[in-house]
Amino acid sequence: MEKINYKRSEPRLMKGNEALAESAIRADLDAYFGYPITPQSEILEYFEEQIPIRHGKVLQAESEVASINMVYGAAGAGARVMTSSSSPGVSLMQEGISYIASAQLPCLVVNVVRGGPGLGTIQPSQGDYFQAVKGGGHGDYHLIVLAPATVQEMADFVFDAFRLAEEYRCPAMILSDGALGQMMEKVELIEEGQFPKRNFSWATTGKPATRERNIITSLFIEPEKMEGINYDLQAKYAKIQKNEVRYELVETDDADIILVAFGLSARICQKTIELAREKGIKLGLIRPITLYPFPTNIIKEFADKAKFFLVVEMNAGQMVEDVALAVNGKKPVYYKGRMGGMIPTPEEVLVEVENIIAKQSEEKR
Repeated sequence: MEKINYKRSEPRLMKGNEALAESAIRADLDAYFGYPITPQSEILEYFEEQIPIRHGKVLQAESEVASINMVYGAAGAGARVMTSSSSPGVSLMQEGISYIASAQLPCLVVNVVRGGPGLGTIQPSQGDYFQAVKGGGHGDYHLIVLAPATVQEMADFVFDAFRLAEEYRCPAMILSDGALGQMMEKVELIEEGQFPKRNFSWATTGKPATRERNIITSLFIEPEKMEGINYDLQAKYAKIQKNEVRYELVETDDADIILVAFGLSARICQKTIELAREKGIKLGLIRPITLYPFPTNIIKEFADKAKFFLVVEMNAGQMVEDVALAVNGKKPVYYKGRMGGMIPTPEEVLVEVENIIAKQSEEKR
């Protein structure tokens, strides 16, 4: 993914949800449609306070189903548009997201994940990984999925998500969690006026005499036509997989044991690495930043070097399946996680690493 050096304002102390919302306004957002749900309600509240005195439109819809369909309509008219919710709310949006993907429209969906399943808890979780990266609705489609690990990335990834969504004409998602949404950190926001809107020739903005009318739909009755749309989508996803993978490597140059974690779990693992190296354990971290497209190739590379992989997640083990597919049986892949809003500690992760080392030593005897 291309790195753009934007001009930034003076540092501010901001909550993750509010930094994301402020960044969206600075990204020249046209419209936001959403519905309150903890732990992301501050996004809607921030927009309701700021947008009327600045620019754009904001509407609290009657439900998540209504809000995603408003996004569908606004995106079809060429607007820079977004919504946000938390896990159960995003579940309700899945049909609309599938429509938007089929219609090949750009938009941003933010999921500040909470513990589930069901209504669950308002505490942070990563249990929506499958839903986000596998296409949570019906049909063969994907979203571009970015996973922030800091408040700074909560803000910056808004620009990245809109740019990618508009370049590839597809929905993008920022997959955050309740802790990142609520925590306060220093953030340097991108200044306004640096993100011009694209001229969308395909948008339903009225029919001038110089062109045929634009039709946007996700309904294609003829199977031959629907298959053609699917081939177009798969070609686009292949291009995204080739060009837009992002990841971070932490202490991997000499590492012989590799942790794989995203978002808040990756922050925890960075502390685990410090603790491990104090004990002489050469631990490193691969942090996927794009969950889709997934950084399969870099994990493959480390499968030739590492003794084993440990995937750390705040769920029952979801990303571990993608890591195992990338490793392709070359080395063992283990999982360590907490569920339902519980957060693993760096010490717990280190104990798991030490237990695996001891187990492997015992098996060699």
